[in-house]
Amino acid sequence: MIRVVVVDDEELVRTGFRLILQAAGDIEVVATPTGGQAVREISLQKPDVVLLDIRMPDVDGLTILRQLQGLKNPPVVAMLTTFDSDEYIAMALRSGAAGFILKDTGPEQLAQMVRTLVSGGVVLSPKVTRTVVDGYLGSGASTDASQQVSLLTERERAVLVLIAEGLSNTDIGARIHVSVGTVKDHVSAILTKLRVGSRVQAALVAQRAGLLEDTRS
Repeated sequence: MIRVVVVDDEELVRTGFRLILQAAGDIEVVATPTGGQAVREISLQKPDVVLLDIRMPDVDGLTILRQLQGLKNPPVVAMLTTFDSDEYIAMALRSGAAGFILKDTGPEQLAQMVRTLVSGGVVLSPKVTRTVVDGYLGSGASTDASQQVSLLTERERAVLVLIAEGLSNTDIGARIHVSVGTVKDHVSAILTKLRVGSRVQAALVAQRAGLLEDTRS
């Protein structure tokens, strides 16, 4: 079972997410605290994944995220937001979040996103906008991202697209028929060539360069 904690200041949201996720069968919501209770509950429950509201009146999500990163074995954290252009999303990604999820995400998508997070993938809402990408990577032109991507081999570009789609190393290996070790080598080369420090940032470079648009056309 995948252990999940949902942190939100609205009881309706916490209850809704609990019902949706527990209906998946392989996910257990072990706690649904508000912001002020979050760090204590997460420390006690030791979940695999935390879905963390980015804006709360008592303790904001960014503060909680930073506190969680200080734990000995921090959980994977994805931020919950109402708006895909929330100005705090870029700050959350820089602070260690593995992605963000819009609160109106469909039930089936929500469960799959949790599975992606626990398997080591990144989650970026399908509605991710240029505002979020620009906020994370800076205000440079998209040609900068295209130039970065041009340094990659054809296989590395294919792996980058799969990273941006949220696949874990195991899933990428199965998709392109190579070992997990080979995928790790590709990922390491991608991060080095793009001069980025995480899969999330690599995924956003792919967004900025238009690679995902290519796959959807």
